[in-house]
Amino acid sequence: MKTTSGTDHRFLWSVFFLFAVLSACIQPKPLAVMGQIPEFQLTAQTGQPFDSQSLTGHIWVADFIYTTCDGPCPMMSSQMHQLQTLTAEMSDVKLVSFTVDPAHDTPPVMAEYAKHFKPNPDRWSFLTGEQARLNDLALHGFKLNGVDGSMTHSTRFALVDQKRRIRGYYITSEDGFLQRLLHDIRQLERYPS
Repeated sequence: MKTTSGTDHRFLWSVFFLFAVLSACIQPKPLAVMGQIPEFQLTAQTGQPFDSQSLTGHIWVADFIYTTCDGPCPMMSSQMHQLQTLTAEMSDVKLVSFTVDPAHDTPPVMAEYAKHFKPNPDRWSFLTGEQARLNDLALHGFKLNGVDGSMTHSTRFALVDQKRRIRGYYITSEDGFLQRLLHDIRQLERYPS
């Protein structure tokens, strides 16, 4: 009968230890930084001022909608509700829906629209404000369609990190986009950069 020597055991333990250390050190490729969201002040569906500083330190997902939309907006808001449910245990994750029709979408109108999607008020805000501010934020901050009164808007969700940097765009009509978004949110949670 052949026995394993102490040297063989030490070698096997060394290989195992090296593998464990390397596995712990391997991180996924960081998500690209696609832009920086400037500071902004708008109004929430509650009628209270909403300052972008309240999002600093949080991962958040943004979309652009309007309350009288009979196209993609209700589906996008339903998808945000699904995301709210999928991230329920992630208190660090916030959701923000910006209107592209601020002339119509006053705080009470936004609040009534929001009721249909059962937002957690601590995590999901519906924002309105001056058209010029929203336009600047959409065009220059998010690099999406402007808020110019045409009601044409992007159907993408934007993932923003703890430092207000855009880390991904997700086309809401693509199969599996919520799973990809959730994966990237988890990556930002585990490996903030």
